Amino acid sequence: MSRTIKRGPSPRRPVPRRRQPVRRETLAQRLLARLPVSEETVRKAVTWTILGGAGAAALAVATYVGVPGMIGTAIAEQAGHAGFRVQQIEVTGLKRMDRMTVYAVALDQQSRAMPLVNLEDVRAKLLRYGWIKDAHVSRRLPDTLLVDIEERTPAAVWQDNGQLTLIDAGGVLLEPVRPEAMPDLPLIIGPGANLQEPAYQALLSAAPALKPRVKAATWIGNRRWDITFDSGETLALPEEGAGAALMRFAAMDGSRPLLGRGWLRFDMRDPTKLVARKPGLNQNHALAEPASAGGATGKGAAGDGADAAPVDKTSQG
Repeated sequence: MSRTIKRGPSPRRPVPRRRQPVRRETLAQRLLARLPVSEETVRKAVTWTILGGAGAAALAVATYVGVPGMIGTAIAEQAGHAGFRVQQIEVTGLKRMDRMTVYAVALDQQSRAMPLVNLEDVRAKLLRYGWIKDAHVSRRLPDTLLVDIEERTPAAVWQDNGQLTLIDAGGVLLEPVRPEAMPDLPLIIGPGANLQEPAYQALLSAAPALKPRVKAATWIGNRRWDITFDSGETLALPEEGAGAALMRFAAMDGSRPLLGRGWLRFDMRDPTKLVARKPGLNQNHALAEPASAGGATGKGAAGDGADAAPVDKTSQG
């Protein structure tokens, strides 16, 4: 008797697993991985750049094709709402100028939307302040204004009608000065003396040996200088040839000292002679120049202990 053997279904073969493709990093991805910032930060920066470029392009196109100003302003305001709005101000170059004043000028805008900030207008307002010689204003998207300041350098103190003011080498007024806080700078006195500051510096350069001894200078009659020395004497210089006269005086003082010898005032307004006066005397005395200073040597030269023959009193001014 035969037996029938029943066979079950064939066993199912396992489905072969698909091989996962090897992910290859692109050059951009490898470079991105080396950056010291996260990928998310870079993506945001790219997004801001694209939006900024698109906004600027849209505003430029609107202006070019003549779209009314209100529409152009609206586009710029939309850019501001998208994040392109002044939120920070970075100021460099300040030493004496008040920082809060610079902030206030930079933020004085009808709109803080970046496309509407008038950089030239900000610069023009800053240049109205005496301390600021020049200024450069720029944008750093998305939200920062950069202000780089070049300040003026104080050169002297100007005294007029009892008021003291710090000025630069060009005579530009910088700021008031309190008498108890006088800086170690030359003092110039008289109406309009600040405008003569460049000429005054050139005058002192003619006699560098005397420059450290000059305490103050008074601008007389809007035409000439009286120089006051640290030893108390005053030297009246002529209208014309003041530099040459100061050089002659320096040569005389170097040959036989004049300063610190009891004289009150020297007068060189007459180019042919130097006259001097001592305290308490009503007469001036002509002093002969030593040969080294271009004049004749004689007993009347300063330092001999004898004065030359008296001459008529010279008027002031």
